[in-house]
Formats: sequence, structure tokens, C-alpha cells
Amino acid sequence: MISTSKHITVFEHQAIKLNQEIDGVLFDETRLKALQSYYGENGVPYYSLIHNGVRFNEYVGVIQVGETIIEVLPKADNSLKGSNEKKRWRDILIDMLFAVGIFDIHSPSNSSLKLKSNSILDLYFELFIKEVEYLLHNGLVKQYRKKEGNVTALKGNILFGKHIQQNITHQERFYSRYSTYDVEHNLHSILFKTIKLLKQINTNVELHSRIGALLLHFPEMPEIKVSESTFEKLVFNRKTQSYKKAIDISKLLLLKYHPDVSKGRNNVLALMFDMNKLWEQFVFISIRRHKEKQITITAQTSKYFWKPESGYRSKIRPDIVVNKDKADCVVLDTKWKNLNGYNPSPDDLRQMYVYHEYYNAKRVALIYPGTNTSKSSGIYLDPITSKEIDKECSVISLSVEPKIREWQKNIYETFNNWLTFGNDNVQKNKNASL
Repeated sequence: MISTSKHITVFEHQAIKLNQEIDGVLFDETRLKALQSYYGENGVPYYSLIHNGVRFNEYVGVIQVGETIIEVLPKADNSLKGSNEKKRWRDILIDMLFAVGIFDIHSPSNSSLKLKSNSILDLYFELFIKEVEYLLHNGLVKQYRKKEGNVTALKGNILFGKHIQQNITHQERFYSRYSTYDVEHNLHSILFKTIKLLKQINTNVELHSRIGALLLHFPEMPEIKVSESTFEKLVFNRKTQSYKKAIDISKLLLLKYHPDVSKGRNNVLALMFDMNKLWEQFVFISIRRHKEKQITITAQTSKYFWKPESGYRSKIRPDIVVNKDKADCVVLDTKWKNLNGYNPSPDDLRQMYVYHEYYNAKRVALIYPGTNTSKSSGIYLDPITSKEIDKECSVISLSVEPKIREWQKNIYETFNNWLTFGNDNVQKNKNASL
């Protein structure tokens, strides 16, 4: 029997076919056509179109189509099945997003959020609500703005042309341009527009009353059109810095929302994250959080490696460089995929060889998620003699832990053990090649 619920949960790289039932929800033709329309001619990176269906890529998060929520979760192992597996990976994803600072909020503790077990979309909505409640509690910031119109007491500058035109029989009025100090400015217009959007698209009954309370207490603002440039022009100062997180969420929601202009029923909102980039940030922050003071660590450090006769030079950009420009420099590259006992791809190994050369790295390593934590290594071979040379590439697999703080500590300890003591298996692998 088909449930009245409209929440579908899938994993990255999973496909959904027409008339397939997932979590008691039928993926019907209306939902498929909405995703096909959203995909458009240029495509989107979140999923690919297949025959009578879609296949999700390495992006995770939430896509809302009308009142249907499709939640896409990461997955690096097959340790659990069913609803427990979905809850585990949902919690891991949310914890990773918190760890890298995407959900940095003013609340004294993240534990005050009540919707952690629900979708990322609900969490985003609650974070925004919490931020605006925080702003209202502390008092909305006022700003000066220019205004013009008829006033009964002269202030500012009289606009003589309009004054004569409108007040020839009303000598008690003055048409002038003047400055006023109130809460009507772009920051509040953006927040008010977001509150109204939440009122329209929210499907979580637990949030309805809080959104209604915001609409009741937040001063009504004039309607504005928003684009990337709207947010680029915003300037935050000491008084308005507390608005930054609410505005960031507003930007995400307003710019990622694609209304269905033809029928108005299948609006699409996509809040998706590239799992490769999230994994890279998570590993970087985990190591940086626990590292010793004498160790330096940088992310996305680029170097030029090729110059054409004309045009722009090309760069290489490893994910993480530790102790850059020092004798003990090491380079790490993160990959969000489970090797399942296989060797890394030739492209990944060639890439690490280049990092060896250009960063004069003592050691390099590829870092993957996995079922168990393990370290192995292989030796690069001379291109002419096929003999082993003094360059190796390690493969570090990190088990996924349910408790985020313990997981981050284990990531650092595994890295530090590899960095300090080397790989116990290197000598065993000296006679093997990758």
C-alpha cells in the first residue's frame, strides 16, 4: 500500500526508475518529468538521466520536487541494511557538514536542534528559523536610507519640480528627499523573502508554527528580485555581522529554488554537496584540529606546471600539503570511494607521482573511506629499467565512525602514525609494484 508520505531516501550512485516504489512512495511520471525539466539541455551535476529514470552522482543532500523530498545520502560501506543504514549515513552526513562549518550557527549548542533525524532540507530550514529568531530576540538592526515624498515638516532637500506639481494647492506640504533611519533595508528584505519561501515549500509540520510566528513578528518588507549580484553587493559591518549566517542560508535557498512557471506545482529546490569536496574538507579539518604546533597544513595549494606559447598557464592543485617547502613535506589527496581491495586507478597514481616531483615531497598518500582503517604502500618504477626508485605512494583507508569527534581523532592518529613511523608494510612491498 502506497504511503501518504512523500519522502524518498536513496544513496549516491543509486538509480530510480519510473513507477518504482521507494520508502512507500511511488516515483511516478509527474516526478520524473519534473526532474527531467530541471535537468534541462545543459544538465545538472547532481544526477544523470537514464531510460525512464534518473541515476544520482557523487552529490549528496536533498532535492525537493513539489511536495516530494528526495534525500541522497553518502555511502562508503555495506555494514548495515534498511532504515538503520539510512539513519546512520544521514547522521554521518549532518555531522560532517557541522564539522566543516556549513552549519555554523549562533545557538550555544547544536544539540538544541530538534530535527537532526530528519532530512538535510528540514535542518537547513530550522537553522534559518533559529538564526532569524536570534536576530529578532536581539533587535533588528536599523540603517539609513534615502526616501522621498510629501511631508508636513520640512526636512532634507525640496524637489522643486515635484513639489510644485503635487503641492500647488497644498502649501502645508513639502515634497522632499530625506534620510530615514529604520529597519527597511536589503538585509531584511532578503530575510523576509526567504521566510515567505519557507512558508510556501515547507512540508514539515513541526516547523509550520515557527514559520508562521516569524511572518507575524518580522516587519513586512517590499518585494525584491534577488540574483548573485544582490548578495555580492552586501557589505557586513560590526552591527550586521550577526546576519551573515542567515543571509548565507537565504542565498542558498533563494538561488537554488526553481519555480515551475508552467503549472506551479512541481517547483524544484536542490541543496546538494559534492561528496568528494566534503570528504577533502573533513579530512583537512580533522588533521588541522589535532595536529601539533610545529606542523603546518594547507589545502588546495597550487603550482604552475605547464606554460603554453600563448594563453594561461596550467596548475596542479593537491588537496592537502603538510609542511610545505620543508624537507619533510608530504602531499595527501582524498578520494571519496571505497577501493574494496583493488589498487588505486592509474590516473590517481600518476597524479601522485607528479606531486612527488613538483612539491619535492618526501612522501605522498591517497586517502579513502573504508570499512576498516588500514595502510599500504607501493613503489614507483623507473620508466627505463623498471627498477624500484625512491618514490612511494601510500594508500590510507579510514573506517567510518558513527561518533564524529572520535572519527576525527582517529583520522589524525592514523595520519600521524603514518607520518611519524612510516608504513609497516613498505618493506614487504618492496618487491611488488602498483
